[in-house]
Amino acid sequence: MIKNKIAVLSGLLVVVILITFSVMIWIPYDYKGLPIESWNSINTDEAPAAIGPYSQAVKANNFLFVSGQIPIDPKTGQIPASIEEQTHQVMKNIQAILNKAELSWDHLVKTTIFLTDMNDFAKVNEIYASYFSETFPARECVQVSALPKNVSIEISVIALNIKNKND
Repeated sequence: MIKNKIAVLSGLLVVVILITFSVMIWIPYDYKGLPIESWNSINTDEAPAAIGPYSQAVKANNFLFVSGQIPIDPKTGQIPASIEEQTHQVMKNIQAILNKAELSWDHLVKTTIFLTDMNDFAKVNEIYASYFSETFPARECVQVSALPKNVSIEISVIALNIKNKND
């Protein structure tokens, strides 16, 4: 009876070890479940300076978390008038931060769009889509009552730096 219980427990232990090993193979190549090994700010003069106590972006291991970008032209400090111009400026600001981090639109895994008027959704969506060439990131778009500097749009993104995005 005891030998049977030991055999069953030994068998279960082997199964648990095999499952654990199998799961580890499917986890992305650089994830080890360890604390963040690398954490630093990413800042560039090609995007507007932060207007509060935050970084333009933070790189943590292979992730890049880009703070919400509003449509301020970093060279002039001006804000375009139309939603179309504002959307393009936000995307240019995000592009500048991605460039500084040596990433591209293809590295984005998540975006959040904030609009002050959901009636602008179709115009924003068309412009937003034009910046991507392959797979679109996960996304939500929400209407808010107001944004900093009374702009009409703000977008934040999360990027993942991977060797081969199809792995």
